[in-house]
Amino acid sequence: MQRFTDLRDEASIDEVWVVEHDPVFTLGQAGKPEHVLMPGDIPVLHVDRGGQVTYHGPGQIVVYPLLDLRRLKIGVREYVCRIEQAVIDTLAEWNIGAQRREGAPGVYVNGAKVAALGIRVRRGCTFHGLAFNAAMDLAPFGRINPCGYAGLQVTSVLDLGGPSSLDAIKPVLLDAMAAQFGLALQAAPPPDLDDPRPVALPSTPQAA
Repeated sequence: MQRFTDLRDEASIDEVWVVEHDPVFTLGQAGKPEHVLMPGDIPVLHVDRGGQVTYHGPGQIVVYPLLDLRRLKIGVREYVCRIEQAVIDTLAEWNIGAQRREGAPGVYVNGAKVAALGIRVRRGCTFHGLAFNAAMDLAPFGRINPCGYAGLQVTSVLDLGGPSSLDAIKPVLLDAMAAQFGLALQAAPPPDLDDPRPVALPSTPQAA
């Protein structure tokens, strides 16, 4: 996604990548190693996003919106708020009430974090993104101070009474994100991660 962002220009089509990672702890650019308490056999990767440490693993939906904020005419704060709102709207599909927390980006249910955000913006274009706990083993979060907060509780859609299937959650989440950003999402083949090339927007026919 870094290379995609470096190669894109004002004519490049926005993309949204949806992935599920093997177990890994990621530590943001300003992340403090002391928040990684007992990593054990789970690798710790330093990454070029904002935020502290979080955990990724099977059963978690990770979404990387690769969007041109200049074309969308929104700032970074608005971008974060819209992603949070997409998660809140997704949870509402299963009558789960969720909230933002001032000064602590992400989405919470009764004080427990269900979605974390770690983003980067370069030349007005976003990468990294959202980790949404769908139906996963939450035990590894006990090996860290999630997002740099000692004792922060985490939860998942499944534990909150939602579906256990990621395939049931993904389309609802993606539709909510598309609504927030005015996007018309289309399925596409997975990118070549060794050389992800942006695709140009179709040219607008010139009037005769």
